[in-house]
Amino acid sequence: MHRTSRTARGTLATLAAASLAVSTLALGASAANAAPTEPGADPVAAGITVPKVDGLGADFIGGVDVSSVLSLEESGVVFRDETGQPGDLFEILADAGVTDVRIRVWNDPFDAAGNGYGGGDVDVDRAVEIGSRATAAGLGVLVDFHYSDFWADPAKQHEPKAWAGLDIDQRAAALYDFTADALADFAAASVDVEMVQVGNETNNGVAGVTSWDDRAKLFSAGSAAVRASAPEALVALHFTNPETVGRYASIAQELEARDVDYDVFASSYYPFWHGSTANLTAVLSQIADDYDKKVIVAETSWAYTLDDGDGHGNVIDLPAEATQYPVSVQGQAWALRDVMAAVAAVGDAGLGVYYWEPAWLPVGPPDRLDQNKLLWEAHGSGWASSFAGEYDPEDAGEYFGGSAWDNQALFGFDGTPLESLRTFSYVRTGAVAPLQMIGVEQVSVSIEDGEALTLPETVAVSYNDRSTRDEAVVWTPDAGPIAGPGTYTFTGAVAGGFETAATVTVRERNYLVNGGFEDADRSMWRLTGTGATLGGAENPRTGTRSTNFWLATDYAFSLEQTVTGLPAGTYRASASVQGDNEQAGDSIRITVSRGGGAASDDRPAPRAVATSPAEASAAFELNGYRAWSSPSTDAIEVGANGTATVRIDASLSALAWGSIDDVTLVRVTAAADTAELAAAVARADGLDRDAFSSASLRDVDTAVVQARSVLAALVPTQSATDGALSALTAALDALVAVTPDPGTGTPGTGSGTGTGTTGAPAGTPAGTGGSSAAAGSLPATGGTAPWAPLGLGALLLAAGGLVLAVRRRAVRG
Repeated sequence: MHRTSRTARGTLATLAAASLAVSTLALGASAANAAPTEPGADPVAAGITVPKVDGLGADFIGGVDVSSVLSLEESGVVFRDETGQPGDLFEILADAGVTDVRIRVWNDPFDAAGNGYGGGDVDVDRAVEIGSRATAAGLGVLVDFHYSDFWADPAKQHEPKAWAGLDIDQRAAALYDFTADALADFAAASVDVEMVQVGNETNNGVAGVTSWDDRAKLFSAGSAAVRASAPEALVALHFTNPETVGRYASIAQELEARDVDYDVFASSYYPFWHGSTANLTAVLSQIADDYDKKVIVAETSWAYTLDDGDGHGNVIDLPAEATQYPVSVQGQAWALRDVMAAVAAVGDAGLGVYYWEPAWLPVGPPDRLDQNKLLWEAHGSGWASSFAGEYDPEDAGEYFGGSAWDNQALFGFDGTPLESLRTFSYVRTGAVAPLQMIGVEQVSVSIEDGEALTLPETVAVSYNDRSTRDEAVVWTPDAGPIAGPGTYTFTGAVAGGFETAATVTVRERNYLVNGGFEDADRSMWRLTGTGATLGGAENPRTGTRSTNFWLATDYAFSLEQTVTGLPAGTYRASASVQGDNEQAGDSIRITVSRGGGAASDDRPAPRAVATSPAEASAAFELNGYRAWSSPSTDAIEVGANGTATVRIDASLSALAWGSIDDVTLVRVTAAADTAELAAAVARADGLDRDAFSSASLRDVDTAVVQARSVLAALVPTQSATDGALSALTAALDALVAVTPDPGTGTPGTGSGTGTGTTGAPAGTPAGTGGSSAAAGSLPATGGTAPWAPLGLGALLLAAGGLVLAVRRRAVRG
């Protein structure tokens, strides 16, 4: 079959960057006064800034995995070109500089009645159809065999239904035959298969086997099938978690020790989870240098929004889950560019990068969820259908639904490409947009109740040239209205019309000392028994230390701390525990008791608390790695002796393991009834602000800030609630009505500035101009390209025609 040369594709990508830059200018999305750029020159003017990756070879792979495409199209999804016109996905990808397509293959992703499991329902026949379309667009193909009937990843490597009961030799023969037959189908369709992946994220197994000897036998069978059926293709093995120290070197050693034949060591790399790009380069370089292997990143992505497009929740949907780059089109481009640079930095052995599912779009908006569910079930366009439950009951069987990836696509929800798709071209030339502020630091502060709150005077402002500057911020309200433990939000105004927010968490006062085991002095804790280590470094919940436990034989331990000088009152204890391997009859509990514990001679509590419980306890559960169990005990009363003991007792079987962190003893305060205060705030929010004087509205606004602070408290006190209600009621009762001027319809009095321009109380976001950092959006930029329409059109047509002509010649040979 004819193979489009890798060098030709790199040339196409460079030409595409120039053509796309001209196109961007034509659509008014780039800088004013930007001059047209000759093909190959750098940087090009654009709507986003992408630094060039120096030394990027013409044959470097800029690939995408679009395995869901057929199911999406069957569900009515329409892909569009940059002008908004419907187009073929593969042509759109090629025009943006994409060079290759990765296609997953499942053995039999259907039930006995022919219902698809979802995720594209990609069996061999559908994979070949995708490959044929990719080849027609001049794109190379990587075939990704999962050797499963549905998703294979480190958590699950289910054997295909047809292979159940086969021993390892029979399974190896079945894997060889399946691989060879599938590749023969690709060859018959003249698909340009350049690489074949033998297994997907096979850290812990493949096709239902887990031992290294068995895995190696299956890897070798798959490799032999590729050598026989697609001799020009490279053989890749795929793993993940490059952030784990020594993981990849250990895997490579295991493969070498068993003489597994392969060419490419493939890694997943998602910035959310997998460490730094510098570490990625380091671990891939070690594989290349020590084991003489080529390397790729087979999967990567980044989110451009936290919005959900189809009513099915996304994998990444919280700001705290995506902090390495801005959640924006610009951030998405940087993330992809940095991964490509990290692989290129390996040298000649770094072959390229594939972006995972950049076109997995919503089949309908969230408000059409019921219709979306029908499409997901009928066409397999969601991540899993209900029919997959028979094969994967614990995951797909419980959580089947739509796309959890639509906010990480390189297309908008309407099918129009985002400019981040052009990163595949921009990395070869560089791209520069006008300097813009794109984000403002979001502040998080945690203090203990009673501590003074100090908010920063400056916040970091980031720009689209990847620079940051500290800018002054004015907080509203000030740090005054803190009404005890709870979560409070302060709005910050930054120069340029940007806003930020400070989330202040006020913790209940912890009367225990060193409850998180962070301080080196842990003498306040009394540890008896075996199997536990105070201040260990394994698996802390917060900070860097915890108390770890594990032993190869049955074991038991107790950990306790006695506190004196407590104010008389009601107290409860809590802690967090994670771990696994407990057996029937095992237990781990936390107890709070009056007095000094096992070694105490404290006098009895006074008569005032003699009838209350002397102790209270709660049980932990060991639910797995970092699945934290955080129960609280019931409350006990501590009297004038002011002494209480918190104790954790464990009785565990051999090999049970885990960690304990964040042990607390807090005072319990009865919560006030805040319903009347909440109603008064709602009344204030509903005011017609044009009907009252600005001076009287300011008094209401001030009282609302105080009321919201009380309502934000974890346990509002009765006195604080009563005070806030009294102040707000008085301010509402004192509102001064104004009479509109009959001639203008505007108030005749009280026309001061106040807060009437926003219609919101002080201390709440104004929603005025500029972009919110939380939204991750870019401010609009103006400017008109300085060319006459006719000249611009001619330039655009010439550049576009050059790209299409060269690409089609390369395809036809």
